[in-house]
Amino acid sequence: MKAKYISYQDTHSFSKLVLDYVNDVEFLKSYYSYRPDIDGLKKAVDAHQFGDRAVLVRALKQQYQHINVNPAVSANIALLGESNTFTVTTGHQLNLFTGPLYFIYKIVTTINLALELKIAYPEKNFVPVYWMATEDHDFEEINHVNVDEKNISWIQQTNGATGRLSTKTVTAAVQAYKGYLGISKNGKKLGKLVEKAYLENENLADATRVLVNSLFEQYGLVIINADEATLKAQFTGIIKRDITEQNSARLTEQTSKTLEENGYKTQVNGRDINFFYLKENLRERIIKEGELYTVNHTEIKFTEEELLLEIEQHPERFSPNVIMRPLYQEVILPNIAYIGGGAEVSYWMQLKANFDFYQVNFPVLLLRNSALVIDKRSFANLHKLGFELEDIFLSTEALQEKWITANSDANICLTDEKANIKAVFDKIKLNAFKIDKTLEISTAAVLAKTEKLLNKLEKKFFSAEKRNHQTSITQIENVKKRLFPGGTLQERVLNLAPMYVAYGDDFISSLIENFEPLGGDFTVIIP
Repeated sequence: MKAKYISYQDTHSFSKLVLDYVNDVEFLKSYYSYRPDIDGLKKAVDAHQFGDRAVLVRALKQQYQHINVNPAVSANIALLGESNTFTVTTGHQLNLFTGPLYFIYKIVTTINLALELKIAYPEKNFVPVYWMATEDHDFEEINHVNVDEKNISWIQQTNGATGRLSTKTVTAAVQAYKGYLGISKNGKKLGKLVEKAYLENENLADATRVLVNSLFEQYGLVIINADEATLKAQFTGIIKRDITEQNSARLTEQTSKTLEENGYKTQVNGRDINFFYLKENLRERIIKEGELYTVNHTEIKFTEEELLLEIEQHPERFSPNVIMRPLYQEVILPNIAYIGGGAEVSYWMQLKANFDFYQVNFPVLLLRNSALVIDKRSFANLHKLGFELEDIFLSTEALQEKWITANSDANICLTDEKANIKAVFDKIKLNAFKIDKTLEISTAAVLAKTEKLLNKLEKKFFSAEKRNHQTSITQIENVKKRLFPGGTLQERVLNLAPMYVAYGDDFISSLIENFEPLGGDFTVIIP
């Protein structure tokens, strides 16, 4: 498998804010600390200050105690205890069977950036980290997976943190997934990995760790579950201040307002209190009502004094939401870079003022590598139809129009005719103006009506020519459907399964070989 690289802008799939960030637009510079390049990363390393590493190392060793740990992972956990070691991190929900492909792409980007940094700065160590979003409670976002237009779901009722969710009821989903994977060598291998992960572990956090570890352990990926009392204890000072002073709410609102006033769409909205109260089967918002702090949909109430004592004694019961989670991450990890998708990069920029207020290191933000994998059949179709790789990102209609324009013997484009008619009307308009100034408006109206009629005629020419070349037109439609399921980027819909069945371990190896974290382009994988 080989790779070609295309500008993100040419994919028509990324927001204005992301494109402006990649293109180093001046206005956005106050919303991040360092540029996403080698120079920016070096500055982040040089400026980074981190406290007690022993807590982190102990927590990770505890979390890995029931796994047969690859030496590369063990070595990286040990390295985290050294002052010249830094992390490169990505985070994601615990999607069933890894969820959409972009989850895999986030991790590969993270691994590759750590490798590139080690080459650039051999005297330092860089550990790739996957932060499991174990405290997230939106199970409906993660309980299903799409494999070749078939939806496999895990039916389960839950109200608490998804990482703590029992895997007792996941068997039916595992069997359905294995049924899709089939009996090929690659399919059976992935099926065994999934079965071992989900049927031999008691909760979703451990199942996810085992599956992701089995896919990436050779690259030294360290997987962290931050739903951990000893780790939360390092965050208690900020938890106390932010709940009682509501600083993040004010700062995020100010930043979001400024971004929106300058034409950027914001991704997240903060609340007055950006923490949940977390217990078994419970993750509910903390709300201030008068002088009391209440837990939404429960009878739990605290005075401020009682709340501060609860935070001190049970920090694990306070779960940050999307506004405060990044801050928690940077407090407990010696992190210099965060790898995220377009929406994540956008919302991290909304949080810069919050990081500054609490004097926490703000990491380099890197857009994860995005990719389109073109199978042999689709690649052959594109070649036969005469398209360049960049063309595939055009809409189906635009592709069909481009093909017909290039291949039709008839002249279906009336551009020259429209120009000639406009020239005639310009003369008529001039003459009309000489006769009566008011007639100029009437002439313009007739021209507009004529151009409208010509546009309709042009569309009829195009529709008729589509019928004359139905085979090629249908091929274009089919290629677009295969490569952009549901009309969106492949990586946002398809799961790892079809890629692993087709390519086996070579698929991830090819991504490792071809992804360029600092390249700044969209990756197209071709046969």
